[in-house]
Amino acid sequence: MELRTELEPQLEIAEKRYPEILNLILEYTDFVDENGDEEGDEYKKLVHKLDLLTGKDCTKFNLSEYWEEEGAEVLAFRISLPDPLKSDQFSKEELLEIIRRLKTFETSTSEEFKEQFKYYLEDYYHRLLALNFKHYTYAFFNRQKDKNGGYFEYSIEEIGEKISPKH
Repeated sequence: MELRTELEPQLEIAEKRYPEILNLILEYTDFVDENGDEEGDEYKKLVHKLDLLTGKDCTKFNLSEYWEEEGAEVLAFRISLPDPLKSDQFSKEELLEIIRRLKTFETSTSEEFKEQFKYYLEDYYHRLLALNFKHYTYAFFNRQKDKNGGYFEYSIEEIGEKISPKH
C-alpha cells in the first residue's frame, strides 16, 4: 500500500543530498586523519554545513566516531533524509502499513537508492509514529513475555490497536 506523500519518507530529497553529505563526512574524516581536530573547529564547520544543507540539527548525529557504528554511507543517508511530519489525519490502513513496514522491512520499490537503504528507514517510521500517536511506544515492537514465562510478539493489528485505540 502506498502512503500519502506527506507520510512517506522523502527519499528523492535524501538521494539528491546524499552524495554531497557523504563527501563532506569523508572529507572531514580525511582532514582529521591527517591534521587532527583537537579544538573541534573542523567538526563545528561540518555540523554547520550539514545543518544548512538539511535544515536539521545535526549535532544529534555521531559525526566524529561514526565508523564505530554503521559507517559513513548509512550516516550520510540518515542525515540526508528529511524528518517525518506531523499529520492530523491518519487512516487505520496507513497506520497498519507503517507497522507492516517496520515488522517486515518490505517496501513497494525496487529503485536502487531506496532498496540500498530500506533497512535504515526504521528510525524514520518510529519517529513518525511517536510524532503522531500519543500511545506509541517502541516496546510494542519488541518480544513480550506472557504470564507463563513464554515469549510472543504482537501482530500488526495488535500494535495498531495499542498505538491508536480509536481506530
